Amino acid sequence: MARVVVAGGAGFIGSFVCERLLERGDEVVAIDNLVTGRRANVVALDPHPAFDLVEHDICQPVLIDGPVDLVMDLASPASPDDFVRMPIEILAVGSAGTGNLLALARAKEARFLLASSSEVYGDPAVHPQVESYWGNVDPIGPRSCYDEAKRFSEALVAAHARVHGLDVRVARIFNTYGPRMRHDDGRVVTSFLSQALQGRPLTLFGGGSQTRSFCYVEDEVSGLLALADHDAALPGPVNLGNPHEVTMRELAEEVITVTGSSSTMVEVPLPDGRHGDPIRRKPDITRARSLLGWEPKVPLRQGLEWTARTLRDELGARSR
Repeated sequence: MARVVVAGGAGFIGSFVCERLLERGDEVVAIDNLVTGRRANVVALDPHPAFDLVEHDICQPVLIDGPVDLVMDLASPASPDDFVRMPIEILAVGSAGTGNLLALARAKEARFLLASSSEVYGDPAVHPQVESYWGNVDPIGPRSCYDEAKRFSEALVAAHARVHGLDVRVARIFNTYGPRMRHDDGRVVTSFLSQALQGRPLTLFGGGSQTRSFCYVEDEVSGLLALADHDAALPGPVNLGNPHEVTMRELAEEVITVTGSSSTMVEVPLPDGRHGDPIRRKPDITRARSLLGWEPKVPLRQGLEWTARTLRDELGARSR
């Protein structure tokens, strides 16, 4: 049994990580300021004797009593709407927040895992994206708060490994979806599903020719834990995502099929917060396959069906 601190533990991915850690017998201290995380995501874990939720902003010093074996930094707003609403907060989480968690890991002599992002690649000129690619990022555009926060976090983690000998892991997470996403979080899967379930037109920003690769959350969590558990020295960041690439128009068509909706599609210009959207996004997961023996298993249609089921319940509850 390990004692694990999960920053962002009440968030979408973080709550599934906490659940899986508890299932395998670990003790979990979840930290979340509940700006985008939700207590409802972890309410089922509250009675567990090995689970503790601490409401705290990691941009302030993080103090945890007792031993800690692993610190997982999954804390950051991550949707395009968040980039518009709270860019300064996102930059602070990726700098001061990650720094405070690294200080905790050093003090406890714990392993550290950073949940970075495919956004470090920007609008990539290399396709599919390999970990050795340095990226093509606009440092001042509307998405820069998140892109540069994650790039800085990675640099901070790498510096702590070099200077202090900290045992670190960096996961570059590609688009992930599943239950517990907020229906109004501005990410494309939840936007399309919410629109389809309510019979509204699905909005295709910029024509819908952009591509993404979508990984179901349970697969993503398996990859994160495999990376956290890996004991051998790692060559650097590891891409964790689904290499199945689809256009936004193809995703919209799949959502309409899965939901049985009568919705149509409508093309709209890119809003301010989405200018600079990457044109293509697909991970090369050779490193994850060879080092971790990991690859995603859940097909897109099945994952969308499971996500639609929970989103339908949430939207139904809101309408009552």
